[in-house]
Amino acid sequence: MIPKGQKAVTLKDIAQKTGYSINTVSHALKDKTDISPKTRELIKKVADEMGYIVNASASSLRSGVSKIVAIILGDISNPFFSILVRDIEVYLKEQGYVSFILNTNEDEEIERKAIIAALSKNVDGIMICPTPKGEKNIEFLKQRNTPFVLLGRRFSGIDTNYVVWDEVTGGYEVTKCLLRNGHRRIMFLSGPKQVAKERLMGYQKALMEYGIPYDESLIKSIPILMGEGRRVEKAVSDLNGTTAIVAFSDMIAWEVIYCLQKRGLSVPEDVSVVGFDNIQAKYRFPVQLTTITTSRSSMAREASDILLRKLNRAEKGVEKLVLDVKLVSRESVKNINPKQKRQ
Repeated sequence: MIPKGQKAVTLKDIAQKTGYSINTVSHALKDKTDISPKTRELIKKVADEMGYIVNASASSLRSGVSKIVAIILGDISNPFFSILVRDIEVYLKEQGYVSFILNTNEDEEIERKAIIAALSKNVDGIMICPTPKGEKNIEFLKQRNTPFVLLGRRFSGIDTNYVVWDEVTGGYEVTKCLLRNGHRRIMFLSGPKQVAKERLMGYQKALMEYGIPYDESLIKSIPILMGEGRRVEKAVSDLNGTTAIVAFSDMIAWEVIYCLQKRGLSVPEDVSVVGFDNIQAKYRFPVQLTTITTSRSSMAREASDILLRKLNRAEKGVEKLVLDVKLVSRESVKNINPKQKRQ
């Protein structure tokens, strides 16, 4: 930002300082080959000393290209999103793009404003993890000419580019892990139905495979924003015979563990807990959490590649990608089968 009262340095100012024409200065700063390397170096040095800043807005209006990508996410305070954003930024930077982040707090009204703000900045493309009730916002975005890719979530009724994980398999694998270890009353702490339905399908599939009746009372929906400890505490206040809990995410799993410990219960001795996201691959926690690993770096790379292909018009069709997931077994699951080893 230019300090208040200080005039922005122009091409004309640099031309007067160096003795070259405005056209020569302009070409030198754009690394045009019609200007000798020595002259380019001199002009760039003077421009830097004078504090010249390229007017990206004016440049993008002329060229129609800004080399900027907006990343719109639900909750940047969640380490899951922080890790993902970092990987996206690094990858896009390697491709010559800069990015900026807009946070929606998982609210569709804020998301709508974020989309409009991104479009008003003349961004080349948008990467967005849509809010649970954001279908209309995505339809709105589809009506615009700006390429975009959905991250981590999709809507079955909207045909658009996306990169997601195999949510059904993830829900199935963590539930099956608990079932193999003898657990039969397994609580499912779900996010909003629009977001958690595929993981819930995996949970139900595992129960069916083991002949366990589906019990609606064990399904509890909680917000997916950080800092919802009171809602988690209420959800696990009455375990009603529950010996294991499937949490929608690792961060919710950590909230569960904290709430259980406040009640004097231990994980996994009293209650087993599993999560989703494998945050622990990047951070250290006192309880080694069994979880589903999801590669943020793969999502960052694949989603960025799809967006870049759209920007370069290398691929015209809609691209949809479902990434594999894998169970990571750690120490938060207790085997309650009396004669079997922990699995």
